Amino acid sequence: MNPRYKALFEPIKIGPVTAPNRFYQVPHASGMTESNPRVRAAFRATKAEGGWGVVCTGAVSTHPSSDDSPLPFARLWDDNDVRSHALVTDAVHEHGALAGVELWHGGAAVMNRTSRISPYSPSGIPWAATHVGFMGLQKPRIMDKSDIRDVIKWQVAAALRARSAGFDIVYIYAGMGYLGYQFLMPETNQRSDEYGGSVAKRTRFARELIEATKEAVGDTCGVALRISLEELRGRPSDHYESQAHEVVSLLSDVPDLWDVKMDSSPTDCGASRFRPEGAHEPVIDFVKQCTAVPVVGVGRFTSPDSMVSQLNRGVLDLVGAARPSIADPFLPNKIAEGREDDIRECIGCNICIASWHDGVPIRCTQNATIGEEWRKGWHPERVTKNVTNESLLVIGGGPAGLEAALIAARRGYDVMIAEAATEFGGRVNFEAQLPGLASWGRVTDYRMNALKQMPNVQLFPANRLQADEVLEIGACNVAIATGSSWTRHLYSSLELPVNELNGPNVFTPDDFAAGRWPSAGPVLVFDFDNYYLGGVCAEALSKHGLKVHYATPAGHASAWTIMTNEQPYVHQALAHNGIELSTLTLLDSFDGEHAVLSDLFSSETRRIDAAAVVIVGMRLPADDLYHQLLEREAEHAQAGIHTLQRIGDARAPGAIAHAVYSGHEYARQLGDTEHALYLRDLPITEHEPGPASVN
Repeated sequence: MNPRYKALFEPIKIGPVTAPNRFYQVPHASGMTESNPRVRAAFRATKAEGGWGVVCTGAVSTHPSSDDSPLPFARLWDDNDVRSHALVTDAVHEHGALAGVELWHGGAAVMNRTSRISPYSPSGIPWAATHVGFMGLQKPRIMDKSDIRDVIKWQVAAALRARSAGFDIVYIYAGMGYLGYQFLMPETNQRSDEYGGSVAKRTRFARELIEATKEAVGDTCGVALRISLEELRGRPSDHYESQAHEVVSLLSDVPDLWDVKMDSSPTDCGASRFRPEGAHEPVIDFVKQCTAVPVVGVGRFTSPDSMVSQLNRGVLDLVGAARPSIADPFLPNKIAEGREDDIRECIGCNICIASWHDGVPIRCTQNATIGEEWRKGWHPERVTKNVTNESLLVIGGGPAGLEAALIAARRGYDVMIAEAATEFGGRVNFEAQLPGLASWGRVTDYRMNALKQMPNVQLFPANRLQADEVLEIGACNVAIATGSSWTRHLYSSLELPVNELNGPNVFTPDDFAAGRWPSAGPVLVFDFDNYYLGGVCAEALSKHGLKVHYATPAGHASAWTIMTNEQPYVHQALAHNGIELSTLTLLDSFDGEHAVLSDLFSSETRRIDAAAVVIVGMRLPADDLYHQLLEREAEHAQAGIHTLQRIGDARAPGAIAHAVYSGHEYARQLGDTEHALYLRDLPITEHEPGPASVN
């Protein structure tokens, strides 16, 4: 270990328990509930095995009145839930780490769609969400004092269950718009009793939750307060630097640990495109000055130098992480072993967060094994060795090809990678040069760094192989990872790609990647891909000095980025760059000087000036070589080819995360004659289901 990182490995007390080091996997959503307890246990256990000193759950509901369905959320409502969570704590303890549980009541921020209980709220103020997945017609009830006592009672009951399940740290949650936060904020707390009004009164609910939890389990469990401070930090206080300073000072040493964060998911878990490493520090840097108990916070820390800087400068006592612990569960161990260059760094794409919005177990662009530890037996650092002494030819050195090559090489295959371009990386090479996407280059950097050190890997850049050459090479296995191509298809009112728009001034992102950009504006970017690339291309064109108009049939720019917390900032970026925006809009025609647009619903048309059009819409696999080889299948045996498969975008275009997963899955299964899709997890039902009561 590099001695300058020694401080990261010092133990620290959190109330009655001691964390073995300063690596703290803060609570974060995983999409894993009591429906898949074994998947969840293996997922958290892998982080403990990788050296995280504390491993926490995501939000765990204390009562049916905190019901986030259809989004996945965990529960501690009965004995079956206790046993389900015990799988996690047992697995985490096996590796010497502490287990933390984020007990949570959503208040008015949940719709209680399944329980059908009116949401709880300090003053009946609803959360007017703009994300359809969070919208609901049921408005909240105004809590009376008996409701407050009930919520505290449910917190205590859940804390006792948490201790029975084996948790070492128990949370109170007063952040991210949930019930504890709703009491702290004057917009949602308009009460005139002892729970509303002044900052001290608005803090009372959180204090009572902490004190009741400590009384119940504080002799054996650390009690943590997770709190959002962004809005409070910006609000004046009569006697303190800000209301955030006042709240922390009033509750100073009441909890055993402060877990400090931002107020909304887009600011708390900002994508790297808009938020740098350590972006939380200007908001939470004061907390340690106001309390003697430990403080943990996050900042998408991927560099050990950034981590140790937080400790040495007195910003944090424990380095919190969610996304970096997903991208590389073994990050702490690699630092301990002096292998910082082997860290699989988070790229900040937020595909992990999108997984939760999708209601599925967590996914990661950098780490294809995440969520598959139990289902498929995939370990992030170990693979099954190849015993057949076979070779693999990977054609295409993009995300899928590099991942397939890396995993196959680790398994012991002799691997050759042929890439048509002069540099490996595929689409990542181009996209990482676009505004805000530099961190995405880590997808290539991590894999190339590993491959270059492996004696059983041969790299062949600037090699565009033809079918004859593939047959002559004599590789036992051939993986076609030749990517995909953007088309010039338009979009119909039936929400389907239709006939192509061709012409000398009609571009796609493939043209940009090849160095062909519009030379004059105005430029119309027509985007129905709906992810990041249309908006980023519009930004890039604007930065080239061209006037840009962005149009999309969706209701927002880069509409799917609401799943990755980017959407507010996409709109801000377009506005900042002076880019005109048209939503719910179709592109009908383009004559080289003007484009005709129509309203998606009304079909009303209008004409705008446009010297060029960029279509970011549909992709098709670039799989000609695969089909050429397939047509010559009779020659495979003589050429020594046992298997021929497409992987990544050459099989089915998708996000970079899909390409990496495809390459990983291919290499893991290489040589298997039979394989199951995955193990099916089931809930634990050792006890007969019981009633869920409001009181």
